[in-house]
Amino acid sequence: MSNPSLRQLEQRDNFVSRHIASDGAGYDSAEESAMLDAIGAESLESLTSEIVPEDILRPAFLSLGEAMPEAQALARLKAIASKNKVFKSYIGLGYHDVIMPPVILRNVLENPGWYTAYTPYQPEIAQGRLEALLNFQQMVIDFTGMELANASLLDEGTAAAEAMAMTKRSVKKNKSNTFYLDENCLPQTIDVVKTRAEAFGWEVLVGPASAAADHDVFGALFQYPGRQGEVTDFTDVIAALHEKNALAAVASDLMALVKLKAPGEMGADIVLGNAQHFGVPMGFGGPHAAFFATRDAYKRSIPGRIIGVSIDAQGNQALRMALQTREQHIRREKANSNICTAQVLLANLSSFYAVYHGPQGLKTIASRIHRLTDILALGLADKGVDFVNTTWFDTLTLRVSDRTALLQRAEQAGINLRNDAELGLGTDTLGVTLGEKTTAGDIIELFDVILGEGHGLDVYDLDARIVDADAPSIPESVQRHSPFLEHPTFNRYHTEHEMLRYMKRLESKDLAMNHSMITLGSCTMKLNATTEMIPVTWPEFSNIHPFAPKSQTPGYEQLVAELDGYLRDITGFDAICMQPNSGAQGEYAGLLAIKKYHESRGEGHRNVCLIPRSAHGTNPASAQMASMRVVVTECDEQGNVDFDDLKQKAEELSDQLSCLMLTYPSTHGVYEKGVKDICALIHQHGGQVYMDGANLNAQVGVTQPAFIGADVSHMNLHKTFAIPHGGGGPGMGPIGVAAHLAPFVANHTVRPIEDASKGNGAVSSAPYGSASILTISWMYITLMGSEGLRTATQNALLKANYLAKRLSGHYPILYSGLNARVAHECIVDLRPIKAETGVTEVDIAKRLMDYGFHAPTMSFPVAGTFMIEPTESESKAEIDRFADAMIAIKGEIEAIQRGELDAESNPLKHAPHTALVVTGEWDRPYTRAQAAYPTQDLGAHKFWPTVGRIDDVYGDRNLICSCPAIENYED
Repeated sequence: MSNPSLRQLEQRDNFVSRHIASDGAGYDSAEESAMLDAIGAESLESLTSEIVPEDILRPAFLSLGEAMPEAQALARLKAIASKNKVFKSYIGLGYHDVIMPPVILRNVLENPGWYTAYTPYQPEIAQGRLEALLNFQQMVIDFTGMELANASLLDEGTAAAEAMAMTKRSVKKNKSNTFYLDENCLPQTIDVVKTRAEAFGWEVLVGPASAAADHDVFGALFQYPGRQGEVTDFTDVIAALHEKNALAAVASDLMALVKLKAPGEMGADIVLGNAQHFGVPMGFGGPHAAFFATRDAYKRSIPGRIIGVSIDAQGNQALRMALQTREQHIRREKANSNICTAQVLLANLSSFYAVYHGPQGLKTIASRIHRLTDILALGLADKGVDFVNTTWFDTLTLRVSDRTALLQRAEQAGINLRNDAELGLGTDTLGVTLGEKTTAGDIIELFDVILGEGHGLDVYDLDARIVDADAPSIPESVQRHSPFLEHPTFNRYHTEHEMLRYMKRLESKDLAMNHSMITLGSCTMKLNATTEMIPVTWPEFSNIHPFAPKSQTPGYEQLVAELDGYLRDITGFDAICMQPNSGAQGEYAGLLAIKKYHESRGEGHRNVCLIPRSAHGTNPASAQMASMRVVVTECDEQGNVDFDDLKQKAEELSDQLSCLMLTYPSTHGVYEKGVKDICALIHQHGGQVYMDGANLNAQVGVTQPAFIGADVSHMNLHKTFAIPHGGGGPGMGPIGVAAHLAPFVANHTVRPIEDASKGNGAVSSAPYGSASILTISWMYITLMGSEGLRTATQNALLKANYLAKRLSGHYPILYSGLNARVAHECIVDLRPIKAETGVTEVDIAKRLMDYGFHAPTMSFPVAGTFMIEPTESESKAEIDRFADAMIAIKGEIEAIQRGELDAESNPLKHAPHTALVVTGEWDRPYTRAQAAYPTQDLGAHKFWPTVGRIDDVYGDRNLICSCPAIENYED
């Protein structure tokens, strides 16, 4: 077109065309046309009608508006952010205003080499983040005094709930159904634990820590330091619990543990907490990495993922995720937990914080925080202020007479204190928690606020008067004497040059989306655009405490409200609960809403959850956590739900039926016909339909869960709505619900949300979960607009069918739906290859690394297969490159069949090939070039795995989950 109109020019220069390689709007649509021609489709709309069943396909219906250009979207979100007031936060309660070292901020948090990686299920190309996670585990082990730590959990509250559940599993001789909570536990932790206990039918007692063993309990949780700042030695009460065959968990803070005796030395069985204090911004509640540590005796019961040390095919040290047989996708309803997403990126940030500062740097930071707290306490005591606590690390709880005037002075100074009355903590006390950012000038400012001006106090005069031996604020019995972070990794990277290079070395060991496409089926590894990521670190979003007064957070409230509206428009639901901070948490929250709904109708006996055999592993695990009885329904030969079997079981269990958990499109990558009939059948028998949102990327803009008939669904914002996976976390899994379920979703005791669910318990520590990353999904939807979102879904369908077409001449495509089309993903059947040649799906996965690709989802939902999802944001060229690699590998397999390659010693059986192997002695019956450069287009694009194939059996038989000797790290 020689002279395009303004509208045409605007359409060309939009975000949609950058997110989707060909946007379907007539601009640069050659790729789209080529793919449509290849699969025999006339247009995106006609292809969509061929794939999506007629009774659920909707014409364009989204009312989100037009796509917004990147600069305008950033400006609009900046205007929203500016409505927040960033006060100095002394609220505490598990959240601290911190300093993230800029070298970590720029080179990890803001680096797609770290944030676009996937869960390290292919460890040979994930050695960098595995080492960072092993550092995290070592750090936690050292500070807690325990023998084993996992690689992070979602937040402190859910970690405490996991501790309670693990305790119940572990105390075989103790038949009590009561768990004890120290009244000085964080209020949000008490809230989350009570919610979990209620679902299991357990009782929770809250009272003084000293009285825990006076009751018939299976375990107890103590806070150290307590909510009011008190530092208590729990040795005696823990010993008393052990006498009664009960276990003790301690919730703590890593920075405090720099100065305090390790809970393991008190006899604790589990130690947990939030690692946010190690350099991760508050972010209005998240994301942050929780930590969880226990004794070796409980290693097979610990929830979450554990990083272990093994060896590779050459006998070299190699890291991998250990004890995978405990994971929910294998054990299903018998799983220890439903946890699927950890907080890998955040755990890495905290571990790098520890590496950068080292033990001496952390001692300086912690000692400074504690010293300033002592100075503040001495000055206030001089002026007659009364304290609730007599011991402390960083927190003072004050009784004051002129509370109203004091709070007015605080507001005028831009300061937030812990207002216990406002936070529903039942007293008129005020709290002050100091942190890494606190200065001597801040202490004077606090004196002015608490005492009024003219107090005459001087920080350095007070400092000179402090003598630790005289009634120390940390009693001798709980002072730390044991060393920590002695491993060389924590003692050699304290200059920025060395830290920068260390993090780069680790990054270079990992394959992330800044290198090549990651085709994991059901995980939707789409573009995480830089524009979407920028607002995450704006101080107006990142430096807000989750319990800051609502008058200071109108920007966040607007962000959440607008995203709520977007998601309701997309899903068709009447209400959204933003709290769940992972997809699995969303499942749990949705099932609890269903459970409470039935109970409200006098039908609490309904506890059967029907789940198709093809379902995600989290589904039965989540149902078990909600105390539901899982009944599995069959699938037919085409991979669809067997309607006759479902109908029979629904009729047999009609009086007990609580719900059906259904994934749509199916996990087999097909839009099943009759899904409305399935939903109607469940409703006919009084049940509810839970739709797993893992495949929502194939619904947006073309149909809706609520339109199909679902009552509740979670939305994986880290899949469909562009939040990056971060190497295995963070995630967000808000749920959408029909109006009748809205009163039963999670709320929050400390910062209640004003909607129909007010008064309900929490499922996560913060009211809006990992609120700071909601900015990413808001940006994504705003940038895409109504038309762009529909086009994205249609392109996901197009590209999956194009890839399936390219591969179908070489590999069987296991399932297809209407008109022999797949949905947004396809399953490649590798079982015939294994039967004929002995080449396994693992061999092919490892060989893909030599071609520069991460393997697709392996052996799920069908053993011996690949589930492949290209997503809408991959170009035809990249899809072709992946297809070429798979076709070339098939050629290698055929060479084995013909006898041209040895059946036992061939590029697949030895894959992946490291540079060390290829440049070393060579006695294999194929060339080095065949090993490392199987296609000419690799060239400078070549990605070298840093270790050979890892021996998982060796790793589980020789379980080592802490940092090995430093010589093993030498390249």
